[in-house]
Amino acid sequence: MEIQIIELFENTGMYAVWLSILLSIVISILGIVPSIFLTVANIGFFGFCYGLFLSILGEALGAIIGFYLFRKGLNKVTNKVSVNNKVLNKLQETEGLKAFTLVLALRLAPFIPSGLITLVSAGSKIGILNFSIASTLGKIPALIIEAYSIKEILDWDWQGKIILAILSIFILMFRKKRPLAVKA
Repeated sequence: MEIQIIELFENTGMYAVWLSILLSIVISILGIVPSIFLTVANIGFFGFCYGLFLSILGEALGAIIGFYLFRKGLNKVTNKVSVNNKVLNKLQETEGLKAFTLVLALRLAPFIPSGLITLVSAGSKIGILNFSIASTLGKIPALIIEAYSIKEILDWDWQGKIILAILSIFILMFRKKRPLAVKA
């Protein structure tokens, strides 16, 4: 998929930066599409530093816009999202600095989907400014680690990539945790 995105960037010329940011926003709003493909494409097309910057900017804007849209939608339907996770449930009841630190901590957690954090935050008492700052600050270290890992994997030869693919399949086959259930 990242190859198609890179080709799209090549075909859009000087608009590739804006397309990257727009794709990040759409991915964030959808909440179920992993952003790793776009991060790979950004690094492959724009280089490590600029690609990382675009990934951070796009994901931050996407989370903020997603938060706003989710909050508007939840206020029309209901103001509570039911999630099977103690920390996410706690976020719904907190506000102020405590909510800020929870969003920051959740963004740093590698296995909680970003869209789910945004959705639960939108149904919580946290304000958009606190969410925006905490979310962006939490995304920066996660994206640096993701981008560096991608850079290193792209630099591997084909044997290393085969070993990584086998290891990934092994991990997926033996994963015992169930995904988080969300009820609106």
